[in-house]
Amino acid sequence: MRTRLPISLAALALAASTLTACSSEPDLVIYNAQHEELMEEIVPLFEEETGLDVELRHGKDLELANQLVAEGDQSPADVFLTENSPAMSIVDNADLFTQVSEEARAPIPDGYVPSSGNWTGFIARSTVAMYNTDQLDETDMPESILDFAKPEWKDRISFSPTGADFQAIVSAVLELEGEEATRDWLAGLSENGIELQNNLVVLKSVNSGEVEAGIAYHYYWYRDQAEAGENSDTSALHFFGDQDPGAFLSVSGAGVLASSDKQDDAQRFIEFLTGVEGQQAMAESYALEYPLNPEASLPDAVKPFDELEPPTVDVASLNGPKVVELMTEAGLL
Repeated sequence: MRTRLPISLAALALAASTLTACSSEPDLVIYNAQHEELMEEIVPLFEEETGLDVELRHGKDLELANQLVAEGDQSPADVFLTENSPAMSIVDNADLFTQVSEEARAPIPDGYVPSSGNWTGFIARSTVAMYNTDQLDETDMPESILDFAKPEWKDRISFSPTGADFQAIVSAVLELEGEEATRDWLAGLSENGIELQNNLVVLKSVNSGEVEAGIAYHYYWYRDQAEAGENSDTSALHFFGDQDPGAFLSVSGAGVLASSDKQDDAQRFIEFLTGVEGQQAMAESYALEYPLNPEASLPDAVKPFDELEPPTVDVASLNGPKVVELMTEAGLL
């Protein structure tokens, strides 16, 4: 009679092998709301330097922030990265972060690190207005971003209200000007503006002459210029000055989850992100966002960081949920 023992042993061996393969875990899990392409360029540099295996789980700012709050201390995440800082405050206010190491915070100017030290900024984007150079001159542009709510800008301005970028800009207006002024500004924009799907479409709408001007971040225009200029060659950038809300610098944040059992490696990643090597790698990437470590710099074609005139904003106080409430009230969400 044929014995079944060898088959059973083989099956057990295969099951054990499969279980071992499936149980392999990364050294770090990062919930990433920064641009996928950027982090998929930077993280391998960290892996090569440290020998650690990193898993990136991508999503949007508020989506991942709210997921972390829902998961609480059961979250698999070790590190949280955002594109804009209001999402960091949601997680911080839920007491889910541990303090970022002094080595990670030290290279970043104080204004881009909350006083708690529970997270740190690591890269930034400047708010700008793009304008069509066949229709407007620099002298035609308003002194303040708040002026786009005035009747003379009816049907002349575009923006993308549903993305985290614009919502971060609104959070700065709210912090600097107060709730009533923000409500009035949003009402005026809702009346005047052409609402578009994303900031690249905003850039295209300005370049084509569909509208005369658009609100976005600086890097959309510079990236297109660095490529073929197809969507930017009939437009230019207007940088607001004098600490206007329109000169707001939105900061990407990085924090370590208190629930992580890989604290040393998580801190090591943040230190790489804010250190010279990581910062210069981001500066030399496709992103063209502003590194916050003064020892790193963007190409000469981008307006220098030290020529910007941003308002002083407490990065820990930017209120994402209130922004959503006010934008919904204005019919923009």
